[in-house]
Amino acid sequence: MNIQEFLTPESWFRRNAGPRYVQLRNRLAEAVAQGILAPGSPLPPEREIASITDFSRVTVRKAFEDLVGEGMIVQKQGSGSFVSTSPARVEQKLSRLTSFSEDMARRGKTSSVRWLERGLFMPSPDETLALGLSPEDSVSRIVRLRLADGKPMAIERASMPVDILPNPLEVETSLYEVLERHGTRPVRAIQKISAVNLKGRDAELLEVEPGQAGLRIERTSYLEGGRTAEFTQSLYRGDAYNFVAELRLAKD
Repeated sequence: MNIQEFLTPESWFRRNAGPRYVQLRNRLAEAVAQGILAPGSPLPPEREIASITDFSRVTVRKAFEDLVGEGMIVQKQGSGSFVSTSPARVEQKLSRLTSFSEDMARRGKTSSVRWLERGLFMPSPDETLALGLSPEDSVSRIVRLRLADGKPMAIERASMPVDILPNPLEVETSLYEVLERHGTRPVRAIQKISAVNLKGRDAELLEVEPGQAGLRIERTSYLEGGRTAEFTQSLYRGDAYNFVAELRLAKD
């Protein structure tokens, strides 16, 4: 199916299903997700989409603006609009303690995982310190590449005391779903975010050029009683994530 056929409104537009520009934005996003619009390919001009859909140019422009804001398409002066070759940016609020799977589900994306390491290991010095372990203790560790709609987003290395996660092989998609079942899901966390340049194997896994900007996040999570439950070190593609914090004026 070509893009003109895909955008014919009889098969997808519903008069009572929300604003026209939102429905058009969603249809264009589906075209990208299904490969009808491939990465780097041009989108039809606004006037052509307006003619196909019988929508106004203003409606088409608003749909394009949404997709540009999300990083799904890029606009080049004098050349038109093109599907981005990078994943659309995900906006992640720092005020909520959620899992990657939950974040992607809320955005209508399909999360998947490529396992890099999973099992019981001797703890590293960082894990020993962060989790309050003794040198002879074992640590439950899972290392995985996180993907959204098949595109690599982050490399995540999560470590927990063995009594928090006795069997790392139990984790198939969402770690927090497993911890929820065991009654050991963290309720609060402290995160540290720093900028890095992605190199070597990390850049290869994230499918970026070596030296490209990334985000390094260390998170220490706690149970209700204050015990440390999880220590996670993650590397995120710098072109795929925006982390957002709400700030309020402090009162004296």
